[in-house]
Amino acid sequence: MIRTRFTELFGVRHPIAQGGMQWVGRGELVAAVANAGALGFLTALTQPTPEALAKEIERTRDMTDQPFGVNLTILPAIKPPPYAEYRQAIIESGIKMVETAGYKPQEHVDHFKANGVKVIHKCTAVRHALSAERMGVDAVSIDGFECAGHPGEDDIPGLILIPAAASKVKVPMLASGGFADGRGLVAALALGAHGINMGTRFCATVEAPIHPNFKQAMVDADERATDIIFRTYRNSARVAKNAVSQEVLRLEAEGRPFEEVSHLVKGVRGREGLETGEKDHGIWSAGQVQGLIEDVPTVKVLVDRIVDEAEAIIREKLAGMLA
Repeated sequence: MIRTRFTELFGVRHPIAQGGMQWVGRGELVAAVANAGALGFLTALTQPTPEALAKEIERTRDMTDQPFGVNLTILPAIKPPPYAEYRQAIIESGIKMVETAGYKPQEHVDHFKANGVKVIHKCTAVRHALSAERMGVDAVSIDGFECAGHPGEDDIPGLILIPAAASKVKVPMLASGGFADGRGLVAALALGAHGINMGTRFCATVEAPIHPNFKQAMVDADERATDIIFRTYRNSARVAKNAVSQEVLRLEAEGRPFEEVSHLVKGVRGREGLETGEKDHGIWSAGQVQGLIEDVPTVKVLVDRIVDEAEAIIREKLAGMLA
């Protein structure tokens, strides 16, 4: 067993987390992750209302007696979701671990901490991690350029970003973006992280609540099969390469405003695609780590395999290199 500051702080067996993923972070996946000894996060905004989130938390508890958390992503919007109400639902449901992400989370961090909730904040830059540390978070997750979703605008890959953050951040840190196996876990620990955070890899599991077409697409894809869209809007997002992402890039290259692109990238389109199996219906997040995905195992098989491989590398390969 690999023990780190992350496993000790959050009370899980393995230094592996499943971050919040829109439309994917539901009870069946999170419970499977928890039962496998890792830390899973429901995605609050996947649920249409705070009341629905409270029900999803209870549904997840029916499937596991192990620790799990909730992700709350705060993004600027003309008509934002009722973040404070989602936050209150999390607290009243007795959740003790939250992953925050996005824009100015201070009031959420303060409220969670006042109610005994541990907070991990997702960051894409060292300066953001230090800012989160000053806010009082318990841990950070640092996302390298390889990651799915929003990698920030600095384009710093994990091989640089993780040790750069580890040299300055004092709270426990998860490495995120590009992790799928035991080799990645060992590398993250060597670079100064205390565990790994995986999204895309957990999507390609039996329990992930998405259509099998998408899981097979990740197996078939290589590390080149992603696009970075929204770069011209300073809101870069890494998604799986498909007809929609290519059309978005074409419109961006023509200098079109976001208003002329928005109909292609609406969340409801992405959700419908994940449910129906139509891979070109909308955009869907996927990282470059697709190039390391070769099967669709159960979550338990995946987590056990990662840990076993990591332990073997540490015990047999690395120790054997010492003269």
